[in-house]
Parts: sequence; C-alpha cells; structure tokens
Amino acid sequence: MRPERFELPIRIMVERPVPGLAIVLQRGQATKAELVAPASRSTAAVAFDLEVTVDGRLSDGRPRLLGPYVQGPPAARFVYLAVGRYAGQADSEWGGRVKVPLGDFGWNEIEALAPGGRLIARIAGRSPKGGPALASLRLLPPGWVIL
Repeated sequence: MRPERFELPIRIMVERPVPGLAIVLQRGQATKAELVAPASRSTAAVAFDLEVTVDGRLSDGRPRLLGPYVQGPPAARFVYLAVGRYAGQADSEWGGRVKVPLGDFGWNEIEALAPGGRLIARIAGRSPKGGPALASLRLLPPGWVIL
C-alpha cells in the first residue's frame, strides 16, 4: 500500500511528430511557465518523462493529482505541451499547445506499478491534414499502460 502522498512517474509519447517542429513540456502556469525539453526525441516519437504528485482521493475516489506540470480543475487534470512558436521556435509556421489528459488512469494502474515503473500514454503528433496535432487530444489506444 502506498502512502497518502507520493510521486507518480509518467511518460507522454508524441507519436510521429512533424519533422523539425519543436515540442516541449510546460511546467507552471502560462505567464510564468518554464518550457522543458523532451527526455528523448526521434523521427518516430518524442518522449516526456515527468512526475505528478498523488495526494489522496477526489470525492469520486479517483487519485487527486498535483504538481508543477499539472493543469486544470481537480476532476479534469491535464498537462500542456507547447508546439512551434509556443515552444520558442520563432521561425515555425505553427504555434499552439496540446492538452494531454491525466484523468484516464486510476488506482488499479497505480497499484500495479512495480518499483521504478511508470505509466505511459501515447498521443498523435500530427493532425489528419499533416500539420501538428493541437488542442485537446485523446490518448491513442490502449490509453495509459504500465512500463
């Protein structure tokens, strides 16, 4: 059994990103945000490793998520990825943010993590038109998985 408050390691994978397009993780609120480089990058995927704080439960029993990367209301937490101009790439034709939802995992996934493990989610890096995927995205199937 885990303590009431602990750090949960997660990884967000951006699949098939637009070649040459900057993608970074936003830490903090918009006006005071720090942009954090990816943990790894290839033509196939960009990976972001981070930790979110689990601090008890919401009224519906789901984990209560906190931390410098966590955005949004308690029942609909997410993290932001900044893309193109929003990521500091001044010469990019694109600029925007991606909302990656955090609410699709629960205590079963958390309790199944082995020491040193992490939860992993994948999102699309491109829209159907070929540009970057922006705005609120759904996780690619199967959703959050355990590494």
